[in-house]
Amino acid sequence: MKQKRAKLFLSVLMIMTMLLPAYSAQAATTIYNNETGTHDGYDYELWKDSGNTSMTLNNGGNFSCQWSNINNALFRKGKKFNETQTHQQIGNISINYGATYSPNGNSYLCVYGWTSSPLVEFYIVDSWGSWRPPGASSKGTITVDGGTYDIYETTRVNQPSIKGTATFQQYWSVRTSKRTSGTISVSEHFKAWENRGMPLGKMYEVALTVEGYQSSGSANVYSHTLNIGGPTPPPDNGGGGDGATRKECESMSISGPYAGTIGNPFSGVALYANNDKVSYTQYFASGTHSFSLRGCSNNSNMARVDLLIGGQYKGTFYYGGSYPAVYTINNVSHGTGNQLVELIVTADNGQWDAFIDYLEIK
Repeated sequence: MKQKRAKLFLSVLMIMTMLLPAYSAQAATTIYNNETGTHDGYDYELWKDSGNTSMTLNNGGNFSCQWSNINNALFRKGKKFNETQTHQQIGNISINYGATYSPNGNSYLCVYGWTSSPLVEFYIVDSWGSWRPPGASSKGTITVDGGTYDIYETTRVNQPSIKGTATFQQYWSVRTSKRTSGTISVSEHFKAWENRGMPLGKMYEVALTVEGYQSSGSANVYSHTLNIGGPTPPPDNGGGGDGATRKECESMSISGPYAGTIGNPFSGVALYANNDKVSYTQYFASGTHSFSLRGCSNNSNMARVDLLIGGQYKGTFYYGGSYPAVYTINNVSHGTGNQLVELIVTADNGQWDAFIDYLEIK
């Protein structure tokens, strides 16, 4: 069966090659040592100073990586520029991404890059390992993409850079609560930095990056689209394709008498009483999907969270213990276009609280 499918795919591909401009997705490839290049339309780089690393370059901006016994290592896929234009001249920059991220020790999941004249290394950090960077005093915050980021500026003295050993500034936006998927409006962070007297120069690089420092770990960036020069696109709409749309609960609108964010047993939201809920607007191109919610009860009693779409009840997620688990409601019929998605407690009896992590739509 696999051989027949492969032959059929090759036949279709040959026809498409005759009809369309020459383009084909590059096969996945794995690298282990320092290397830069271009893969399937994205610039990539694996950089380390020591230790064991591997990076698998998948389709488009996607990649996976592993590291151990390293001092410092960076895995990234994005765009390298020629240092002739500012970000304003290039146009709006944003990233839509989804990842599984399992660091053991110090690590960042971030947007990373450089500018020259002035020489600046920058980070927009969405998640991290054992230590929240950069250990400095915040210069304020920016609220964007459903979350709040602290802004920092630090100085590196006589350290490696894109211009050799140099002294340069580092700019940081660090999310106050971790997430591993969503939209990162990169240009909005650039504007916030410059409004605080942190100038950027000519663009050298913007890349979705996993960094490890004296640690081990792994990550799989299963969805990544870098958008340059146009308006910020909507996140993956869950209305087609083979991938899944994941929405972190803490990035949704939180409401109700007691609902609030939590850091344990995961970064998410606690729903403590009836009418505590999270909600957001989701675009659906088609009218049937499966919905998976990761969550748990605060004890051994059964916690219950209802799913509403467009104001209509679609099912209930159940959690019978305090260990996080994923509960799925399959083949849910709903309206198309923009729909309000709500996760709400309606059956609270004072015996349990519901903790919810993320909603995944397939």
